[in-house]
Amino acid sequence: MTAFIKPSRTTVFLSALLCMIGAAGIPYSLQAQEFNCEVSVNDRQISGSSYDHTAELATEVARYINENRWTNDRFERHERIRCRIQIVLTDADDQFNFDADVIFNLRRPVYNTMQESTLVLLSDDDWIFNFRRNRSFIRDDLQFDDLTSFIDFYMYMLLGYDYDSFSELGGSPHFERAMDIFDMARTANASGWGRSLGSQRNRYGLITALASTAYDDLRRSYYQYHRLGLDQFSADQETARGEVIEAIERIGDNRGRASRHYLFDIFFDTKYTEIVSLFREAPARQRLEAYNLLRETDPGHSSEYERLR
Repeated sequence: MTAFIKPSRTTVFLSALLCMIGAAGIPYSLQAQEFNCEVSVNDRQISGSSYDHTAELATEVARYINENRWTNDRFERHERIRCRIQIVLTDADDQFNFDADVIFNLRRPVYNTMQESTLVLLSDDDWIFNFRRNRSFIRDDLQFDDLTSFIDFYMYMLLGYDYDSFSELGGSPHFERAMDIFDMARTANASGWGRSLGSQRNRYGLITALASTAYDDLRRSYYQYHRLGLDQFSADQETARGEVIEAIERIGDNRGRASRHYLFDIFFDTKYTEIVSLFREAPARQRLEAYNLLRETDPGHSSEYERLR
């Protein structure tokens, strides 16, 4: 692996922000919270004036995420973690219990550029919660709540992925917090938190895999791909692409040893278009190396990788 002096989290975020400010004159001020999260709610699948208060849901969820503290670390405004949450309400009853599908999009700045990389995309199609008019969102780490505990769980998941991209296995404390919430939900026999028959592509499969050392090489690859690859790209494209290739090789090796492939599919479903972009202008030798590796490691997106031939 090529030696690389790592700038801090603050340096990465500030460098990216200063590029944007220089180009667009964007002002900023200091704040302490970790997240800068946008939330949208689609309620077109439910109807009735009794559900008009769902218009408040996006605002309340965003306020809950962005105004709470999730770690003991100090964050400046330029360091806040950018994410987008899309909530689709699919059903409701007269007790104001809602079914929802949710997509979490976590983004990360690329060092010394104006670019952002989508770090991870997570989806959940089994969220059931109660939401009445003027409901208060109260943070409670010791008691399960079908609405806020779901949010808490995924905020710690996003923190885990973000921290893993800045240091090897750096997200472990946050994945442990997510596991605590998961255990609390299962103790409460909450819907959507169990092990589904025939599938582990759910909260159970996600957190149990991330908590297992069997997937540590995949997690280490997030660091190599982002810090040693993407963040170095503006300084040395060939070396950065080499780090990305090594990261994908490590992922392939880990996948071959693993019994479940959910986490690997999450990585490639999120990254395949970005990987193609990284190697489209690479020298022929490196482009072909990437093509052969990707075709073997991620056959599900092989048609996209054909663009590298």
